[in-house]
Amino acid sequence: MGKYEVTFAQWDACLAGGGCKEYSPPDQGFGRGRRPVVGVSRADAQAYVDWLNLQAGKAVYRLPTEAEWEYAARAGTKTRYWWGEEFLQDHAGCRKCGPPRAGPWPVGSFAANPFGLQDLTGNVGQWVSDCWHKDYRGAPKDASSWGAGRCREQVVRGGAWTSEPDEQTVSSRGYYDPGVRHPSYGFRVARSP
Repeated sequence: MGKYEVTFAQWDACLAGGGCKEYSPPDQGFGRGRRPVVGVSRADAQAYVDWLNLQAGKAVYRLPTEAEWEYAARAGTKTRYWWGEEFLQDHAGCRKCGPPRAGPWPVGSFAANPFGLQDLTGNVGQWVSDCWHKDYRGAPKDASSWGAGRCREQVVRGGAWTSEPDEQTVSSRGYYDPGVRHPSYGFRVARSP
């Protein structure tokens, strides 16, 4: 799993390399560089992954599954947040989590979880590969993607800088139309062995 969300700098490299469909998402005045790319659809995220695989010369990169995302976010813990039961302001970026903020923080602005991953909760909502299901009844037992491909609604994990503290838990989940370029949604990449 990527240590951080994909950044604007990484997206811009894909764009310059011809892999991101000539789409330059607006940074909404927050800046580019090390800030997580936002305003990308699920299809945009897949275009980035496809370009990354082209650079690698084989298909090893992908969006994480919902189960993989939660496993990585929990990092072996069983609490509401990977750091405990109570929200801590210096561990995630969100609405009412500290000083007012008008956008996402640069990646790596908050403490890493026990697996060494950062920004899994807060900062930007992250597309995963699964289609939305209201609960886990019937979910794959092997942590594979559930219904990947044509979804009316795609799963988004992690909360965002626009979310409340209760939406930053490692079990919080949401969904959105995968074709919409939501201004607070981005993604991170997983790598298969």
